[in-house]
Amino acid sequence: MNGMKHTKGFWLSIVLAVVIGIVIQFLINGEILDSFYTNTLYLIGINIILAVSLHLIIGITGQFSIGHAGFLAVGAYTSAIITMKLGMPFPVAIIVAGIVAAIAGLIIGIPTLRLRGDYLAIATLGFGEIMRIIFLNMNYVGGASGMSVTHMVTWPWVISCVIITIVVITNFTNSRHGRACIAIRENEIAADAMGINTTFYKVVAFVIGAFFAGVAGALYAHNFYIIQPTNFGFLKSFDILILVVLGGLGSMSGAVIAAILLTIISTYLSNYPEVRMVIYSLVLIVMMLFRPQGLMGTKEITAFFKVGKTAKGGVQNDKHTVA
Repeated sequence: MNGMKHTKGFWLSIVLAVVIGIVIQFLINGEILDSFYTNTLYLIGINIILAVSLHLIIGITGQFSIGHAGFLAVGAYTSAIITMKLGMPFPVAIIVAGIVAAIAGLIIGIPTLRLRGDYLAIATLGFGEIMRIIFLNMNYVGGASGMSVTHMVTWPWVISCVIITIVVITNFTNSRHGRACIAIRENEIAADAMGINTTFYKVVAFVIGAFFAGVAGALYAHNFYIIQPTNFGFLKSFDILILVVLGGLGSMSGAVIAAILLTIISTYLSNYPEVRMVIYSLVLIVMMLFRPQGLMGTKEITAFFKVGKTAKGGVQNDKHTVA
């Protein structure tokens, strides 16, 4: 891919993530972090992958999808079948889950991504509900009662998947293919007039986003001891959508930060089920009133690390920075 040179800030962020991951692993090994905090870290990692994958579809390509929980469900159940039914290793389950979710994204993307706006949102929502109903009525995976899954998730797997997701989607965004997706987001008619195959690039972004949602599904399934179709309803899709909107449409850094903050808030409010959703909703309302563009707007956190001029070959504009 062209144009995949990065600023020092990008590589500094990756190195910092690796260092933090190593430090956290030492804390887990030393039993300084108990199971509650460890599980919270796992959830943060899973939500980051979901937020970043949906960020590519909505924030970069501008396609309003609210069926992301469907790909999460496909990845979760596929990985569970691979490990629990077929007895294959967890790494294989992660890869296969991503591939099957990507295939599902391709199948649903080709007919629906010719639609726009509300019509696309309804179509993707329908896909998510179809997936839920299929697993609800599939006795092979336990149906409504759910499927028992062995806990196989470890911190190295979570942080590795998070870093790979961020690096791959950042590289795609900074390539000529990513710039084509951004052009579609800004003005699809103009992009089509300039010779960009809009349907092709929308499907590509959709498939990549679905792949990493499937990876998140594999981690999700093996972090809990049981998965049920009710875990993947349309409210789950809205939860993922909120992460992207709250972080700022077009900002990957914002999606990551929102995933971290909302996961922590949701986890600690779980002790107060009566007021949990009220407080959670108030936080979102206040945020939308005083910061409607989201936490980061359209900026990336790497902008704070930049020193001097943008790296050679970088392209900057008001809404998105490609370096």
